[in-house]
Amino acid sequence: MNKLNSLNNLKYYPVIVSIALFSLIFFLCSSTRHALFESNAFELGIYDQVAYLISQGQTPFSSFLEIHHMGNHAAWVMYFVALLYKIYPEVHWLLLVQAVSLALGALPTWSLARQAGLNNSIAWAIACIYLLYPLVFNVNLFDFHPEVIALPALLAAILAARLNKTVWFCAAIVLVLSCKAVLSLTVAAMGLWLLFFEKKRNCGLIALFLGAGWFLVATQAVIPYFNQGREHAGIGRYGYLGNSVLEIAVNLILKPNLILWRLFSWDTFEYLALLVLPVIWWISPRHLTPLISAVPMLAMNILSDIPAQRDLIHQYSIPILPFLLVAVISSLAERNQQHGKTIFDRLPIPNYPLPRVIVIWSLIAFLALGKYGYFWTIYLDSLDTLPATREAIALVNTKGSVLTTSHIAPHLTHRPLVKLTQAHAPPANLAEFEYVLVNQRYPGWMSDREFVKNLVTQLQNNPQFQLKYQRDDIYLFTQNSNK
Repeated sequence: MNKLNSLNNLKYYPVIVSIALFSLIFFLCSSTRHALFESNAFELGIYDQVAYLISQGQTPFSSFLEIHHMGNHAAWVMYFVALLYKIYPEVHWLLLVQAVSLALGALPTWSLARQAGLNNSIAWAIACIYLLYPLVFNVNLFDFHPEVIALPALLAAILAARLNKTVWFCAAIVLVLSCKAVLSLTVAAMGLWLLFFEKKRNCGLIALFLGAGWFLVATQAVIPYFNQGREHAGIGRYGYLGNSVLEIAVNLILKPNLILWRLFSWDTFEYLALLVLPVIWWISPRHLTPLISAVPMLAMNILSDIPAQRDLIHQYSIPILPFLLVAVISSLAERNQQHGKTIFDRLPIPNYPLPRVIVIWSLIAFLALGKYGYFWTIYLDSLDTLPATREAIALVNTKGSVLTTSHIAPHLTHRPLVKLTQAHAPPANLAEFEYVLVNQRYPGWMSDREFVKNLVTQLQNNPQFQLKYQRDDIYLFTQNSNK
């Protein structure tokens, strides 16, 4: 009996080792990016400030967005993440949570493959599909987003439903809903899939009602309450469809002509190709029903005015990946039972072992679409000002208010008030800032060199401020009261 348990435990080792290794890789990559001052106020700075304020018992008001945290995405999971800041307030907690969450999705992916009847080697290969899927690596580099926590939770919810573990299913769904209000649409759609295609009545109904219920509560009550009566600003990305969630929903039904040109555009086909390319050989058209759960997010990304929602760099496609993987698992499970059902089986190539081919193709897709090359290209653009930037930050030695650039901001967000230098919206009152720290050579997002140059001149001529540090086009001004 002990020997049997030992053999069973050995099956977990490859995936556990892979999770540990990729957690470390993800964390080191995102930490290096942050150390190179390539992280941004949007989004790392936003969530670091929120987590810090919560840990200090202060109101989590984002000075970047100028709203309460719950008026943004109603991501109440941040109240739990902030507990780590009580141990020690440090932005790297967010990067660690993100790295571990992203890597951890490999475990329920492997378990789903085993539950579907695939052998351990193929299950591990499918876990590699997940870990090497370009979106996972790329999102890890793109600051921090709470929905990364929902990625393993969605996969765990699917596994729990298939194993009829209702309590675990409910726990996973609640965790997903806590990460971002819009994920409630994914949960509701997953409920329909589980109910009608997986024949999981209890889990399907729970997901459907919890998802639909939280969507209505979050969008019509929670977010407006914390956002001065306004709905989420993201509604503006669909302005051609309406000015509110309900108006957009009505127009989608009554005026389908408004969206047809988007649905059949080249951008849409390119986006779908990017999503499918890393798994294209392992998908069968007969097993695409799990993607019903991905329809809300797919539709939102396709219909958005923001091109960033249609790539494998930003976080918007995260809720699609779990169901794409389930479709892959279902296709390979059928292949395992009735040989020759995937595109791969019809290709005139040598008969290499399937797990090896899966891993090789996943690696090719990662090399083609992963953004690892940023580390020796754009991430080194401002290397010449890095030492001076660090020295200037070290001189910001109080929790006083700061005006700074988008790349420096995430290093100074442990305070109630931090704002960005924005060329289109210059500060109305410089006196509200105790520190002004700018990089004239690399002015950052929403700014430009001319604006920063004029701001420096303005501060030099302002008797209320003194120049405390200057080197390599890095300027730090402090109010005279900070002498």
